[in-house]
Amino acid sequence: MDIKEYFARISYQGSHNKPDLATMSDIFQHHVQAVPFENLSIHCGESIELDLEATYNKIVRRKRGGWCMENNYLLSWVLKTLGYNVILLGAKVYVPELDAYPDEIDHLLLQVELDGKSYIVDGGFGMAYQLWQPMELISGTDQPQIPGVFRFQEESGTWYLEKVKRKQWVLNQSASTSQNVEDEVCRRVYLFTLQPRDIEEFRGCNAHLQTAPDSLFVTKSICSLQTADGIRALVGWKLTEIKYNYRDNMDLVEIRILADEEMEKTLKEKFNITLDKKFVPVNTSRLSLF
Repeated sequence: MDIKEYFARISYQGSHNKPDLATMSDIFQHHVQAVPFENLSIHCGESIELDLEATYNKIVRRKRGGWCMENNYLLSWVLKTLGYNVILLGAKVYVPELDAYPDEIDHLLLQVELDGKSYIVDGGFGMAYQLWQPMELISGTDQPQIPGVFRFQEESGTWYLEKVKRKQWVLNQSASTSQNVEDEVCRRVYLFTLQPRDIEEFRGCNAHLQTAPDSLFVTKSICSLQTADGIRALVGWKLTEIKYNYRDNMDLVEIRILADEEMEKTLKEKFNITLDKKFVPVNTSRLSLF
């Protein structure tokens, strides 16, 4: 594992001699715009290993993406290598259709202690709720980013991440299926505590999420990548491209349904992904990812 090889993977050419906020933010933004959030291994007959070297080889050498336990595990190695103080945290992702959080942690994120402040670094959420910058761990303060306004709310030691939603201008409304959440003004994203975690604590959830019949990652094939001004996402056969803040407080959304024969080319051109095994798209869950 070589930090310079990782920098080449994310096209980062900035400084890395001083572990400060500016450097961390720059590396982080390069990561989310180069490394897709994706679960395609599950739909290619591959298993997702919770192993740092395997993850490094997959993301850096094979130019694939990964989900939270891959992206953030790799980012923890990157930041520690550069001299940052990194703590693993566990979160529970909000399910809007159930208006509930799961019983067990199902998301890995990072806490970085820097100059007397704490920051949350999460390069593994994907879709339209992916942070573009580290967030300072303070409660009740809006932290605007290009994707929208994020904020934390803390209650009795539990922290909640929320995102204020913009209106959407959907070019081809007939292909959209998310009208049921169109009225949301603010979306809860996940909750977490500051209890430090060991990577071993995520083994059960890593296995469960790729095998349980009702797992979102089993019922949907997902690949999303942050772009210079928005996001593109392939969920099942549906390709969604969003341009953030296209008009005042409004995102431009373009949706297209792909044919099977377009999938391989789309993954290569839009996400820079080439798969080794046959990919079988899936989208049987009604859960909304936007």
